[in-house]
Amino acid sequence: MTEPVELDFSIPSVARMYDYYLGGKDHFAADRAAAEQVLRAFPDTRTMARENRAFLGRAVRHMRRAGVEQFLDLGTGLPAAGNVHEVAGEGSRVVYVDNDPVVAVHGRALLENTGAILLQKDVRKPDSVLAEAADLLDFGTPVGVLFVAILHFIGDEDGAHGIVARFRDRMAPGSYLAITHGTWEEAREDDGVDVYKRTNAPISVRTRAEILRFFDGFELVEPGLVDVAHWRPERPAATDRRLWLTAGVGRRL
Repeated sequence: MTEPVELDFSIPSVARMYDYYLGGKDHFAADRAAAEQVLRAFPDTRTMARENRAFLGRAVRHMRRAGVEQFLDLGTGLPAAGNVHEVAGEGSRVVYVDNDPVVAVHGRALLENTGAILLQKDVRKPDSVLAEAADLLDFGTPVGVLFVAILHFIGDEDGAHGIVARFRDRMAPGSYLAITHGTWEEAREDDGVDVYKRTNAPISVRTRAEILRFFDGFELVEPGLVDVAHWRPERPAATDRRLWLTAGVGRRL
């Protein structure tokens, strides 16, 4: 269940930086310093993080209304308000996956007695993840697979599109795929994207067309692939500015 990861708190962690953006407390000096650099380059990063979290809830609620009762949350990050098992509610089965040991410690403490589980595993090894997730999830029936703000941390050299396809191939018809992905197509070497080169997971910039490829074999539900704040909003957007994070949900054909 656990894949060993060497801890070095001098290297910023993208999970702990995200926790910092959301106003959490589970981060270290290197994480805070890197996050502040990103915020100077992209002042809307905190808003983007909150909108990303809100999208997660909306996507899960949409899947529940469609009859999905089991969820696989990949690259879950540190616990925050509105975790998948809380949104999905009674009768749901949820498996979280993250390779960060700090996430694993906090996540397992939170999940005690909930019925949900957390696997400390690397999303880049889909067969290993799927084998253990199958202890709780039935891939012969619809499942919601969530790649929320994780795929831009998986490079083309790691076969990002092939990884998603491997999960797709195990998903029964009627399953759903939710993705948010950074779309910093005009990123410069001196902006916030460059900060992530010094973290435990550098960012891979992709175009909208490249992000759409992740949905091969799925039918995008309305409104398609849009800015994260504009995917079926339940309240007015926090800003009119583009947030450089694209979101979409697809139904397995």
